[in-house]
Amino acid sequence: MKLNSDVNYIVSGLERSGTSMLMQILEASGTPMAIDKKSRPPDDNNPKGYFELEGGKIINKLMDEDFPFSDYRGKFIKITAYGLKFLPTGKYRIIYSQREIEEILDSMEKMAKITDENRTETKELFIKLNNMIMDLIRNRDDVEVLFVDYNAILSEPEPNIRKIYDFLGTEEADLDAMLGCVDKRLYRNRIKR
Repeated sequence: MKLNSDVNYIVSGLERSGTSMLMQILEASGTPMAIDKKSRPPDDNNPKGYFELEGGKIINKLMDEDFPFSDYRGKFIKITAYGLKFLPTGKYRIIYSQREIEEILDSMEKMAKITDENRTETKELFIKLNNMIMDLIRNRDDVEVLFVDYNAILSEPEPNIRKIYDFLGTEEADLDAMLGCVDKRLYRNRIKR
């Protein structure tokens, strides 16, 4: 399967918002990916892997204006939300994951094995960052973006994964394999309703 070789494809969202799940779904579809499985192998927090490039150290290179986007055209890479602030002018298609903020914070605390004593402040900062980045990418002429909802993908996989399939713009993607990636057993940090 091929994607447009003039475009940089990105999966993004706040940390712990479901970006690794999205990368897994895309990999299953047959979509070209740029990942380095050795730099950050699977662990208890992401049993199926992180699907990152360069161990997730892209943001530093973006800030230094030193990330070689031309090497990754036509392939999906994962860049966390903050990194999108530093995207140079180009041509981008971004799938941006959103998730209930309390679940994100629960997952971060679990991963770091801490209790955030300033959780209210952390929550406000992450909401502000998320809104800023979403506004930024919505308003860029060189970005096409699909916003997806992690919680909705898990509760109703078929219609939500079909949106991702449609966004890819190719019938070569394997929709059944994409649907087969949703593993509700890994939905461990959910809000009790």
